[in-house]
Amino acid sequence: MNVAPLIHTTPAIQIHVAAALATVILTVLIFTRARGTRAHRVLGWSWVVAMGVVAASSFGIYSFQLLGPFSPIHALSLVVLVSLVTGVRAARGQRIGEHRRTMLTMVWAGVVVTGLFTLLPGRIMHGVLFGA
Repeated sequence: MNVAPLIHTTPAIQIHVAAALATVILTVLIFTRARGTRAHRVLGWSWVVAMGVVAASSFGIYSFQLLGPFSPIHALSLVVLVSLVTGVRAARGQRIGEHRRTMLTMVWAGVVVTGLFTLLPGRIMHGVLFGA
């Protein structure tokens, strides 16, 4: 493991990575606790904030530009921000099935799949975990 690629990058990427790591840890904690409890709500709100920071901070990252300064990942970030609101509103409205589907979709698409893409050669996290 070599953290130099993270130290020598932009603050937006550093914030993005820190929030993404928090999201991964919170995801594991949420999945190992009972649903509907106070702990679930506290961890869930923390997850929503962390995921919101991941999505928002992506708008300061322009390493792959396709449409002006933006890339398809920026569209995913917009979807995540809307989905966070949708998921929270569903939970607050006692629409637990909708809440569960929305949050699980974000975990798979926004945490697992995008997280795996960060491990591709040439990406910063690949350099951190596997070297240059």
